[in-house]
Amino acid sequence: MSVFVDTSALLAVLNADDEFHAPARRTWGELLQRAEDLFCTNYVLVECFALVQSRLGIAAVRVLVEDVLPVIRVHMVSPEEHQAGVSALSTAGRRDLSLVVCLSFHSMRQLGVLDAFAFDRDFSDQGFRLLE
Repeated sequence: MSVFVDTSALLAVLNADDEFHAPARRTWGELLQRAEDLFCTNYVLVECFALVQSRLGIAAVRVLVEDVLPVIRVHMVSPEEHQAGVSALSTAGRRDLSLVVCLSFHSMRQLGVLDAFAFDRDFSDQGFRLLE
């Protein structure tokens, strides 16, 4: 089974002060133990690097790079997928929905992935199963 890993989950795993830290660490451990196929998009990584660096510092970025990313497969968003994400964002017309999230939904659908390790309810609103 493939599992999409969202920025919200990665931040919760790395940040002991995050309200979802305990369940995130538990779920992360379970996913690793079961050797699930974990993936995210390059857009999620850009978002995650920026947030981890600004909120938690460069030491946390090193943990992300050295301990977390080696077990996550990165799906590189194509120009066509980027355009589909932009179109979805424009069509949704919501201020609280990001391009990164729209691309995450698109990638999950394209790859036939139903499960998301995320703490963002937009995933469940779109019909994906949250692993939290």
